[in-house]
Amino acid sequence: MVYHWRGDLRSWRLLLSLLLLAAWKVGSGQLHYSVSEEAKHGTFVGRIAQDLGLELAELVPRLFRVASKAHGDLLEVNLQNGILFVNSRIDREELCGRSAECSIHLEVIVDRPLQVFHVDVEVKDINDNAPLFPVEEQRVLIYESRLPDSLFPLEGASDADVGSNSILTYKLSFSEYFGLDVKINSDDNKQIGLILRKSLDREDAPAHNLFLTATDGGKPELTGTVQLLVTVLDVNDNAPTFEQSEYEVRIFENSDNGTAVIRLNASDRDEGANGAISYSFNSLVPTIVVDQFSIDPNTGEIVIRGNLDFEQVNLYKIRIDATDKGHPPMAGHCTVLVRVLDKNDNIPEIALTSLSLPVREDAQFGTVIALISVNDLDSGANGQVTCSLTPHVPFKLVSTFKNYYSLVLDSDLDRETVSIYELVVTARDGGSPSLWATASVSVEVADVNDNAPVFAQPEYTVFVKENNPPGCHIFTVSARDADAQENALVSYSLVERRVGDRALSSYVSVHAPPTEGAGPAGKPTLVCSSAVESWSYSQQRRQKACSGEEAPKTDLMAFSPSLPPHLGSVEVGEQQDLNVAHGLEVSPFKFRTYTFYLRKL
Repeated sequence: MVYHWRGDLRSWRLLLSLLLLAAWKVGSGQLHYSVSEEAKHGTFVGRIAQDLGLELAELVPRLFRVASKAHGDLLEVNLQNGILFVNSRIDREELCGRSAECSIHLEVIVDRPLQVFHVDVEVKDINDNAPLFPVEEQRVLIYESRLPDSLFPLEGASDADVGSNSILTYKLSFSEYFGLDVKINSDDNKQIGLILRKSLDREDAPAHNLFLTATDGGKPELTGTVQLLVTVLDVNDNAPTFEQSEYEVRIFENSDNGTAVIRLNASDRDEGANGAISYSFNSLVPTIVVDQFSIDPNTGEIVIRGNLDFEQVNLYKIRIDATDKGHPPMAGHCTVLVRVLDKNDNIPEIALTSLSLPVREDAQFGTVIALISVNDLDSGANGQVTCSLTPHVPFKLVSTFKNYYSLVLDSDLDRETVSIYELVVTARDGGSPSLWATASVSVEVADVNDNAPVFAQPEYTVFVKENNPPGCHIFTVSARDADAQENALVSYSLVERRVGDRALSSYVSVHAPPTEGAGPAGKPTLVCSSAVESWSYSQQRRQKACSGEEAPKTDLMAFSPSLPPHLGSVEVGEQQDLNVAHGLEVSPFKFRTYTFYLRKL
């Protein structure tokens, strides 16, 4: 079957938008965009309103807004055209550090009705950081007695970029005595060293000046350079050596000060003072290592001296020197990798946003009451949070995205039964033992007019003598409405039924407000408004009745204790069916029967 579409450009755009929206709904339910770091202000990111299936004209009335917990000012949406654009400078390295993946998570919220969408904007790296060495000059001390192929470690450069932009290659300036050795260690980092190609003679050349250049893999490539000052020493020709060039240890965060990390052991083939070894941190070790650890110069034992926090730093790279006491001293080197293990020491955090209160008692199932997000700074199972709700009815929690939930209506509400619910949201992590946090949500139920007024009793029989003066008290009735406020206001009507050829007619309606703080209406009183003719009693049966068209009668009147009488006809046909007198047995006397009606305002 072939379909032919004829229409203007606007129709084609509308069809394309619908197709995009359908494709998005079938997919993950989440929009993905990408933008390069350092993009200029106003750089186009995506047509977010169109991709979410929202009309441009409804963005402002529905309070369209974009929120991001930590990066709310980096991206913005133009409410006139629905385009997501760069609002301020985005620095990927500042945003995500060395992480291979970097994205900005946005919450797109619209009201009336409430909807929430999740958008991830990937920040792409550009080669905007050159390789950087920790110092401008590195000093290397080498004894003239060292043999060719001896290796002297150098501190490599670092590049704040990621991917190919951070892959470094090294090049050493020309020297007949030295070459460059590059290896990849277990941490996937390049370990570089200066290798001796030819024996040194201090008397011939006491110092050598070299340049080490690091080049990244970006396009265009960037470089960084450090000067190597090699000093040739004399005499003591054996340096201490470690059994391994690299050690790796694991220790839990929050371990007590003084806890041993590792005890190193180096050996020196020399004797006496030339073989006596002292252990120390390398001069290039950063301050954070010195603040967190200490090393015993005699035993080589490294212990904790500060609090280790996995959430702040989870890996320490410590360069250790083992220096003998010869003249001049010689040093051996190793690296200790201290990996900090996570403990469940962070309580989950709960945030409540976009509360839609109060909730109508006739709200449909699935109505969103509140948006809830949870977070735990721990990692692994310690940072995996699950949420629960008490009591379980008539609400439930629905997971919308990762650690985001919606509090929705799950069963019927009845304000007259329960007018307010005190809910408790509990967030519990997967640690052992687990930690949890709670948040209270007070949900008020709004009243709707779903209850009819009710008399204290369904029927009243009253006997009145004739010739009563106007204003004489006949009887008082009472009605109650279970609703609240204006929904509890009621009106009272008198309908006259007379024996004879006359039809039924409607009487006066009186409005009576509810008593303060409760549901029942005020009690109107039935009194005489003129002299009443001779009355008798009747045997009554129940039957539904309706009113006629004659003018209101003035033999009786009703008034509310809180409002003056308000005369006027009432359409009894709009009232609920009520039981009234019927099948009267006529006596020699004239009599009238009045039925009291109750109706909602």
